[in-house]
Amino acid sequence: MELKEKILKKKAVVGIIGLGYVGLPLAIAIGEAGFKVIGIDIDKEKVNKINKGESYLEDVKSEEIKKLVEKGFLRAYNTYEKIKECDIINITVPTPFTLTKDPDISYIIDAGKEISKRMRKGQLIILRSTTYPETTEKVLKPILDESGLKIGKDYFLSFAPERIDPGNKIWTIKNTPVVVGGVTKKCTYLTQLFYQQIVDKVFPVSSPRVAEMAKLLENIFRSVNIALVNELALLCERMGNINVWEVISAASTKPFGFMPFYPGPGIGGHCILVDPYYLSWKAREYDFHLNFIELAAETNEYMPFFVVNKLFDILGQNKIKIKDAKILILGAAFKKNVSDTRNSPAIKIISLLEGKVKKIYYNDPYVPILKVNDKEYYSVNLNKNLLKKIDCVVIVTDHSIYD
Repeated sequence: MELKEKILKKKAVVGIIGLGYVGLPLAIAIGEAGFKVIGIDIDKEKVNKINKGESYLEDVKSEEIKKLVEKGFLRAYNTYEKIKECDIINITVPTPFTLTKDPDISYIIDAGKEISKRMRKGQLIILRSTTYPETTEKVLKPILDESGLKIGKDYFLSFAPERIDPGNKIWTIKNTPVVVGGVTKKCTYLTQLFYQQIVDKVFPVSSPRVAEMAKLLENIFRSVNIALVNELALLCERMGNINVWEVISAASTKPFGFMPFYPGPGIGGHCILVDPYYLSWKAREYDFHLNFIELAAETNEYMPFFVVNKLFDILGQNKIKIKDAKILILGAAFKKNVSDTRNSPAIKIISLLEGKVKKIYYNDPYVPILKVNDKEYYSVNLNKNLLKKIDCVVIVTDHSIYD
């Protein structure tokens, strides 16, 4: 049976490599669409939980997993041996950056090598992890070509950027459009056909490069605009008599040509903080410097330092010595109402406070344990006794539970 027919009849077996914030919700959506899903992750704890029907993410209910497992539509493994059984393979592995802000696509490379060893004719590989332009064609494709199979004939390869927004109850996998760009026209066609069975709208583009750049544009757009309001917030603070929140509210009354963004203690998560550096790194290969984008990233990364300096100023104004201060951080996640702490501003703020203040406490109903610089912090319960001994409370994450 040809892959096209397998897709239309929902007989295609779908593999997902990486069962984190992107991979697990995707596995559920594909399984609920009627495809058998094979999940692969090196984390044995995640694999065991899935096979028991247990969730480890807020956006995925245990009942959803359990239902698919019991019906035989979902099974997880911590080895790559089942790749041979897959007709379609989605790569949803992490793409972090290094301490020097260089891209780390080692997880993509490792996944590619494992797939290449086990590839067979007729398979479709879809890279969904956010990365810099040309990764699909210049990094992943050469690895897969080592299998001896020919692209566009024996196997198919596309890039379809993930658009998961943790905690978003309105925009889900099903109603969020998917952009797909294949190495060949047939690659694009098969990827589009597959995702048309899963989501409401698929938007094909001419190449993986366009899809990769589109994903970075989406997130860099946000990074740049957040940097703009952060800089305005700093100016309003310096001037001392302008409330930036009132300014944004007033500007938002314009019904055209304006989109509100809001200042904060920094940006976090995987995409908005990381993506500008991915593109900036790639641009240098072409002797191009993204000064505007890099400046925006620099402004956003300064915000945790501003928060700490502001905190120290407030302590001084209240005649509290920094070294004697007890600080309570409210919110450890990078955004409201989720447990995701990847690149959270709270981690940076706590790191900057360590060794300078007497005691650091934190509370987050979604994050019971927080690791900062190899030290573990535990979320404390909010009560009057705790608040009496705290010198200053810093609200970092605006969880709905905080008033």
